[in-house]
Amino acid sequence: MAQISSNFLFVAFVLYLIATLFFGGAIREKGHKWANVGIGITILGFLSQLVYFVTRWIAAKHAPVSNLFEFTTFFGMMLVFSFIIIYFMYRTSVLGLFALPVAILVIAYASMFPREITPLIPALKSSWLYIHVTTAAAGEAILAISFVVGLIYLVKNVNQNVRSKRTFWLESILYSLVVTLGFVVASVTFSAMGYEAKFEWVNKEKQVKEIVYTLPALVTPHEGKLLTKDKFDSPLEMPSIVNAKKLNTVIWAFLFGTVIYALVRLVLRKRLGAALQPFVRKVNDDLLDEIGYRSVAIGFPVFTLGALIFAMIWAQVAWTRFWGWDPKEVWALITWLFYAAFLHLRLSKGWQGEKSAWLAVVGFAIIMFNLVAVNLIIAGLHSYA
Repeated sequence: MAQISSNFLFVAFVLYLIATLFFGGAIREKGHKWANVGIGITILGFLSQLVYFVTRWIAAKHAPVSNLFEFTTFFGMMLVFSFIIIYFMYRTSVLGLFALPVAILVIAYASMFPREITPLIPALKSSWLYIHVTTAAAGEAILAISFVVGLIYLVKNVNQNVRSKRTFWLESILYSLVVTLGFVVASVTFSAMGYEAKFEWVNKEKQVKEIVYTLPALVTPHEGKLLTKDKFDSPLEMPSIVNAKKLNTVIWAFLFGTVIYALVRLVLRKRLGAALQPFVRKVNDDLLDEIGYRSVAIGFPVFTLGALIFAMIWAQVAWTRFWGWDPKEVWALITWLFYAAFLHLRLSKGWQGEKSAWLAVVGFAIIMFNLVAVNLIIAGLHSYA
């Protein structure tokens, strides 16, 4: 059943890639037929991913959102679902050209983590697992749509003919997406090479643990001892508060992502923002602004329920306290405060258009920091993810 589940996820991934090409064709050819085929393939991809979710649930005997692979694939699925709803509301092909690649990167990113089905730890054996995690992921996915339309708005309206802070930050956003691709390429490359290094280290509870690196070790665990021979070892030892293995993964992602970005720039001989601008030239600014605002207006209360209210109830059940200043809890609160400020500035200060687009992009950056950096680098109660 687990293998069947993985196959359906792969099929969904391929269908999303194909659908992206059709949405690109719809913009170039200005035809509804291309867009209709694109959204049809997207729906098939979503249904395939839904089958993946259900079959993995059956195989695991619990909702498949308990580790980083499962949560991130569910997040990607909800992002596609949000896009499908928005598409039928506004019929904007360019949204598919940007939203689907983001979902593809999210799923590819998730697929690089261990896929094994493992028993739930005691803290996760609760019905609140389904309620809290799925609702939080759905809220983040809806908020991610505001990032997609915000990015489209900025690509269209930021002047690429002059160097400015706006072009720098826009290019930095696109670079960060390439870094995600870099993580995928790095993981696939070293996996194909069969790289593996084992370390022995002592955790906070003074227990001896063994950890396996699948990427060459640039940073090592606190007081870690290399067990395997003829493997690259680094003298840069991390403090116990840092998850060295996962920080190592982030470093390799940036290294590979930077190389890929440099190669793309060398081929295009222009910034990525300038290369994408012809695809968004004719999209309506007011329409993008409306979609971005509605995404936040809907996603914010859903995120509030899932990431704060349901999370605090579950924390009381699992750890006998509503709040404990765990890194994941803190960044969930920061995310909530940011989007609350977004709505305040939008409604009371009239921050629309480009200002709203920049806020949407920053908000998604906070979500991704919570998903990537907090999960991968900072040790806490959510380290099981």
